[in-house]
Amino acid sequence: MIDFRTIYILVSYYMETILITGANGEVGHGLIPALFKQAKCKIITLDINELDPDLQKMVQKSVVADINNEEILKKFIEDYQVNTVFHLAAILSTGAEKNPEKAIAINAGGTEKILEIINIVARSRKMVIKFIFPSTIAVYGLPSAESKVKSGAVKEEQFLNPITVYGVTKLYCENLGIYYSDNYQLLTSSQHGFVDFRCVRFPGIISALTIPTGGTSDYAPEMIHSAAQGQGYESFVRPNTKIPFMVMPDAVKALIQLANAPKDKLNKHVYNVSSFSITAGEISDLVNQVFPDSSISYNPDPKRQKIVDTWPEAVDDSAARTDWKWQPDYDLQKSFNEYLIPEIRSKYNKK
Repeated sequence: MIDFRTIYILVSYYMETILITGANGEVGHGLIPALFKQAKCKIITLDINELDPDLQKMVQKSVVADINNEEILKKFIEDYQVNTVFHLAAILSTGAEKNPEKAIAINAGGTEKILEIINIVARSRKMVIKFIFPSTIAVYGLPSAESKVKSGAVKEEQFLNPITVYGVTKLYCENLGIYYSDNYQLLTSSQHGFVDFRCVRFPGIISALTIPTGGTSDYAPEMIHSAAQGQGYESFVRPNTKIPFMVMPDAVKALIQLANAPKDKLNKHVYNVSSFSITAGEISDLVNQVFPDSSISYNPDPKRQKIVDTWPEAVDDSAARTDWKWQPDYDLQKSFNEYLIPEIRSKYNKK
């Protein structure tokens, strides 16, 4: 007679194992609970910092290590028979501009290393490993603020002229992932690639649960979090600055949905996703309706403003909607009324 422990071991053996790098960041704080609730996979994580206790209880194993630690990465992926990688580890845009050399080492070098390793491991196991990569609208580089209005919703193949090291490294990683997925086998005896590279190109992401750290689109969540704490906020972009956004639950949904999409339905490796486009001034107006005592002013930083001016006002995500039925759950009003305001009020105990 098989006991419950044996059943658990057998079930665990056949469950998918998911590795999340950069797991202690903003997206990791949303992705880990969402995957844990599905109860269909084992989660292991890697981050340069200790995983938060609330997340620790949801994962089978967490390791503190640099993404460029080849020995630990390879052993981790081999020992736990990883099937899918969500590669979240990165230095965000503002932080990357302050230290471009480090950003190149982490964003480009770290992605190079993990792609190389999973390719080697997958080939040795003779099975495909999925690699889910969050990219960004920072890969775009529109020539001027005026061209943002004229361009309309930008498609995945347009205006790929990033001006930041963050955008440059993300675009490089997109192309490297496509190479490993489609073209690595051209000079080998393999009939197909062993890396299944899938990429979500995100707009600005607003989370109610975590404080933003280092993103150039962070003026939006910073406005809301500051107002909820009764603090003033000085925006580093003009009030008419407009870019696309989505809230964290939709960002997590997009990553999981793309990871689960049947391979034969995907006509691209890289997909835009979006929910709503809004100006900084419009965000301020919405915040002031809820927190009328908040004080939001504007003091544009020339360097950060220049960056945002190269990003589109909207992106075309029709390919994602067609290929894997992408549809955000939160439009602008629902994002504020049903997610951001209630969650942020609760976080800071505001009535």
